[in-house]
Amino acid sequence: MAVTEDTWYTPLTPLAFLKRAAEVFPDKEAIVYGERRTTYREFAAEATRVAHALRATGVAPGDRVAYLMPNIPEMLVAHFAVPLAGAVLVAINTRLAPAEIRYILEHSGAKVLVVDAALHPSIAPVLGELTVSEIVTVTDPASGASPDPAIGGISYGELLDRGEDTPLPWSVTDERGTISINYTSGTTGRPKGVMYHHRGAYLNSLAEIVHSQHTPRSRYLWTLPMFHCNGWCTTWAVTAIGGTHVCLRAVDATEIWRLLDTEGITHLNGAPTVLVTIAGHPQAHPLPHEVVVTTAGAPPSPTVIRRMSELGARLTHVYGLTETYGPYTVCEAQEGWLKLDLAERSRLQSRQGVGMIVTDGVRVVDDDMNDVPRDGVTMGEVVMRGNNVMAGYFQDPEATENAFRGGWFHSGDLGVWHPDGYIQLRDRAKDIIVSGGENISTIEVEAAIDSHPAVLEVAVVGVPDEKWGERPKAYVVLRPGRSLTTAELLGHVRGEIARYKVPDQVEFVTELPKTSTGKIQKFQLRERDWAGHESRIQG
Repeated sequence: MAVTEDTWYTPLTPLAFLKRAAEVFPDKEAIVYGERRTTYREFAAEATRVAHALRATGVAPGDRVAYLMPNIPEMLVAHFAVPLAGAVLVAINTRLAPAEIRYILEHSGAKVLVVDAALHPSIAPVLGELTVSEIVTVTDPASGASPDPAIGGISYGELLDRGEDTPLPWSVTDERGTISINYTSGTTGRPKGVMYHHRGAYLNSLAEIVHSQHTPRSRYLWTLPMFHCNGWCTTWAVTAIGGTHVCLRAVDATEIWRLLDTEGITHLNGAPTVLVTIAGHPQAHPLPHEVVVTTAGAPPSPTVIRRMSELGARLTHVYGLTETYGPYTVCEAQEGWLKLDLAERSRLQSRQGVGMIVTDGVRVVDDDMNDVPRDGVTMGEVVMRGNNVMAGYFQDPEATENAFRGGWFHSGDLGVWHPDGYIQLRDRAKDIIVSGGENISTIEVEAAIDSHPAVLEVAVVGVPDEKWGERPKAYVVLRPGRSLTTAELLGHVRGEIARYKVPDQVEFVTELPKTSTGKIQKFQLRERDWAGHESRIQG
């Protein structure tokens, strides 16, 4: 018999992970959420029913299905049910303002929106402007929220009633087909849709298993939002290895410590601000067993690394962007580091490291795309490429072409290359503020402030914050003859952008530092605010 491509080639897709888990671990706990305990057999069955229900609702292959909800089981099921229906998942940041949610739904062309009842206030102000054909509401008793009758649509139970249990193939014909679109604000006021394909999601999931050292005994606590890079692909990774997902509706330190003590948690992911919240809680105590904590979103300071290590956690520091499926590099621990004192080891662990096992590696380059010297001093831009870099920005070929100039994805982050091959971030070329793991565009915040009629000029920079790492601060010049209070300005801004993007501080000044050509010199503002603090980019 002749050997053909069909004999040896199967397109890669994370759908295969749930198929295998349901076959190998049918009666094992797959999902834990309060009193709800779901086995892998039940997990696969619900994903199948939801997939059929979406098709019955008019979702065709390639259509987008949006989910707006916290880390509850329905959100996890969506990561398999939506692609099983042949559709594309659009997981929306639950912290966005109504206008931002409306834009994402319109830009993505989402046909269906599945929303948590507690988040109805986030869509109610723009309900008449939504372009989706169906709204499905999930009512979670743990939230205590009741659906807003004005939203209309159907319940999640009614959606399930449209489905059936007939098996669907856990496979795709094109592994480069889009599995999800994740929106990121980037450096402009308009979010960009980052397209993930099945192949990249599959491979990045395997990298998460390897570098976070997951096993079938993993009990993973969902402290990282599933809407953020599909939970760094951990939605698929923990399923692939047959671990247990312990869902968490909100990051609450008291509940986190309760689950750490009662649910045998072995792994969790989160930004350094989450680690600060955990380590600084009054109930913090040495962990009952080692917990692998994978952190990214902002470089963790040696202080937080040291504190978590003292509690018994083993930290894995990774770095990446929405455009790289989340983590792309890892600070691989070297054997010799164990002989160092904790302070020195923490300093080394705060670097961003080397490319993960499934990547094409990472480079630091100059303006001509030449590698900078590996001297730990010369700065350049961090660039990446390969299977774990996005397919492009949805409906934005110009931004896609610019992002991949020279054949590599340009991160916009500036860093150095050390002699041992490890990279380390030094600054952010695009003035992005990383607050609690969330990217905040200074340009977007400035536009919201500038829209107030009393404002003449504004510059927004990130300033140190003990809890969030950094927060936005606005320097504002008022128009001649106009007066404005901080409360009045911030009240205006809250109506323009998500609350987490609103500056905590406003300083009214008579002028902003500028170059001879009129460009605002933000570095002067940053240097003043960061004086006496650890560097803006830790490490």
